[in-house]
Amino acid sequence: MKIKRTVVISLGGSIVVPEVGFIDYKFLKKFKKVILKYTKKGVRFIIVVGGGKTCRLYQAAAKKVGKLVSEDIDWIGIHSTRLNAHLLRTIFREHTHPEINMNPSIIFAFKEPILIGSGWRPGWSTDYDAAKLAIAYGAKEVINLSNIDYVFNKDPKKYKDAKKFKNINWKNFFGLVGDEWTPGANLPFDPVASRLARGSHLKVLIMKGTDVKNFDNYLLSGKFKGTIIED
Repeated sequence: MKIKRTVVISLGGSIVVPEVGFIDYKFLKKFKKVILKYTKKGVRFIIVVGGGKTCRLYQAAAKKVGKLVSEDIDWIGIHSTRLNAHLLRTIFREHTHPEINMNPSIIFAFKEPILIGSGWRPGWSTDYDAAKLAIAYGAKEVINLSNIDYVFNKDPKKYKDAKKFKNINWKNFFGLVGDEWTPGANLPFDPVASRLARGSHLKVLIMKGTDVKNFDNYLLSGKFKGTIIED
């Protein structure tokens, strides 16, 4: 396949597994259709998926039984992402590299149009893995498909006067999310990944993952509803 463009996606696990015991297969069908539409046009995709409600279910159960250290909480999350990654690899079986990238420091010379990635090790989120793979494969940006439309200055579910940002620089973004990684944290883009992205001059795009038409429109025209984080 002649590669015209490499697109790196940090796919929020909350989009794939939004509720305990429920996998959003309708979303996955639409997502697959869009991805394959562009692989036919020479676009190569690297998709790193999070853990979703599966991750939080296991983490919550473990906390109720015993005292956990951050490393254990992280490992539960990592294995949840790997389960979701196997789901995606199965869905894209005929089009994806057969091995899941579980370590973004290892560069696969894959010929297939899709590579699936998962969590790596404690202290790093799937956002970080996606940013690291974007750098390795020469992509200029990471598309973060999450459960929010935009980055806000505060939780819009709690505050009606929450301000949305269509564009925000890294300094102001750090002012919103802090600069430390917390296992299981629900942030637009995690602080450790953000430092890597900023230092490597990566642009991060935040958009609602379930709005597949919006995602499709971005791939087609570069226009979308969401937030651009860059300096």
